[in-house]
Amino acid sequence: MKRSRPAQLAVAAASVVTAGLALAPVTSASADVAKDGSEVPTFAEFKAATYQESSRQYVVNGDVPVRDTKLLKEYYDHMVATDDEASGNAGLVVNTVYGSDDLWSSTAARNLTYCVSNSFGTQKAAIVSAMDQGTALWENQTSGVDFTYVSSHDASCRTSNTSVVFSVEPTTTTQYIARAFFPSSPKSQRNVLVNAGSLQNSGSWTPGNIMGHELGHVLGFRHEHTRPEAGTCFEDTNWRPLTPYDNVSIMHYPQCNGGSSNLSFSAYDGSGVRSVYGG
Repeated sequence: MKRSRPAQLAVAAASVVTAGLALAPVTSASADVAKDGSEVPTFAEFKAATYQESSRQYVVNGDVPVRDTKLLKEYYDHMVATDDEASGNAGLVVNTVYGSDDLWSSTAARNLTYCVSNSFGTQKAAIVSAMDQGTALWENQTSGVDFTYVSSHDASCRTSNTSVVFSVEPTTTTQYIARAFFPSSPKSQRNVLVNAGSLQNSGSWTPGNIMGHELGHVLGFRHEHTRPEAGTCFEDTNWRPLTPYDNVSIMHYPQCNGGSSNLSFSAYDGSGVRSVYGG
């Protein structure tokens, strides 16, 4: 169904999408009109409906952090600027920044070091295991990507630790299971936040697949359901198609007209990552 970006923004402000892999179904059926009677929420209404972490970062599009109110306003302005549909009509899509692909360099992609915070306590082993499974999903498809767990930095595992590319840290919020970042994110945003309890109790969504989804964002990949073919859960037009539309992609929320119930890795996911990181 053709929908303008302002209408999509109204949907986004009223939807259940808050951050990360949402615990509740994502739907576009509950969109409200703005207080002035239009279909587009004001920025104040959109801001009020957007989840904000304790770090003061906002989270949009399910699991993407926005550093401050200024950048949130820029995101809002971009969404209401035009009625054009999402670009591309061709299952994996890569994030773009000012028209350029948001990817790691070939050198950086082979040295994606991370730590897992000791603050996970008794649940840390489960997080380490889920990360190992999630990284393997992408590494097994291309020699151009290599995630390396550096356990020696677990005691100081935070974004300020410059000895690793990113940190895996716990969150106590119940608003999401996990959330990640894109390659273009500043170091202060390069962490994967995980609700360990939710990660291990998400039904058919296995911990390894959930972390694989989040690591897809770390590699620069967008939610597959932002494409017009999905018909719902539109986010924005800052992406480039790498493969034909894939409703069973690991990057496609099952509750957004997805064809998979378990976030499993698809053949198109493999061909998509190889197309940008080598095979």
